[in-house]
Amino acid sequence: MASVTFEQAQRWYPGADEPAVPGIDLHIEDGEFMVLVGPSGCGKSTTLRMLAGLEEVNSGSIRIGDRDITHASPKDRDIAMVFQNYALYPHMTVADNMGFALKMAKVPTDERAKRVEEAARMLGLTEFLGRKPKALSGGQRQRVAMGRAIVRQPQVFCMDEPLSNLDAKMRVQTRTDIAKLQQDLGITTVYVTHDQVEAMTMGDRVAVMKLGVLQQCDTPLKLYDKPANLFVAGFIGSPQMNLMEAVGKGGKAMIGGYEVPIAPSGMAKLEGNITVGVRPENWRLVGSDEGGLPITVTVVEELGADSFVYGSCDVEGAPSNVIVRVAGRHHPAKGEVMHVTTDPANVHVFDTETGERLSD
Repeated sequence: MASVTFEQAQRWYPGADEPAVPGIDLHIEDGEFMVLVGPSGCGKSTTLRMLAGLEEVNSGSIRIGDRDITHASPKDRDIAMVFQNYALYPHMTVADNMGFALKMAKVPTDERAKRVEEAARMLGLTEFLGRKPKALSGGQRQRVAMGRAIVRQPQVFCMDEPLSNLDAKMRVQTRTDIAKLQQDLGITTVYVTHDQVEAMTMGDRVAVMKLGVLQQCDTPLKLYDKPANLFVAGFIGSPQMNLMEAVGKGGKAMIGGYEVPIAPSGMAKLEGNITVGVRPENWRLVGSDEGGLPITVTVVEELGADSFVYGSCDVEGAPSNVIVRVAGRHHPAKGEVMHVTTDPANVHVFDTETGERLSD
């Protein structure tokens, strides 16, 4: 196994006005499950493909362990790629698909069969080894693609949105399977997704990207609790954080006439235009006489254990849609006005102009 290191790795497509990835610095530990996440076009797949050798690195370098593989051919990098569309050979059986790379590498037949059987057992595919891909479900095909990567026993797994073609239930099951499998094998894994829920539930660490630039790389909980800037705050979390434009005056943050309770650590630069963020679960319902932010309920998503209440707020600076998480069985009805507040420790403070975090 081995670590992976990007040092100012840049990819600039011919004819483009700007680089897709201006120059990424990222270190992935040996055996770590690293997730690259961000919206479409943020450079995450390009970064993965540079590691896999499918995209040229225009400047900078990439290392696997102590080996510089920046300009090595894909077959010499000792990585295994799992694609979004499975890329299985339709005329081959599951066993032949899984063992094809070993056959090309001239691995002896007995060894090849042994590795395929072992991978099939791990993935629950033993009874399907004689079938062809068309006789399998989407989830089973994805496991075959995983099996093809596993039998190669590579130093690094590269996975490019492997679950995007699955339905919601199968996606949840398969991401659990992949995370457990990676933990059992201990192989360094770089996983690309645009689904931040997938990123938060699978990664040891998550790297959030925007326009090819790494915004923050940390554990899922640290990304959630202390986003480094407005982009990460708005991207990580489902539903997303409520971001409200406020004005700092005399150590207080005001949204219109409503004072936001700010912890002392967030008052370092509490003058001028700031943006405050509150997670949906951090709002508290209060009485109308307690000075809370008034919200008119427009939609209630009832999920059983809890509910998400969506509402509008006429206070200047508040977003058009405020999201509040409440107990599942007890919540305001559509059309009612509820008042909410929060605790100072739950308020995130950002510089509106730069987007950078101001609170500790």
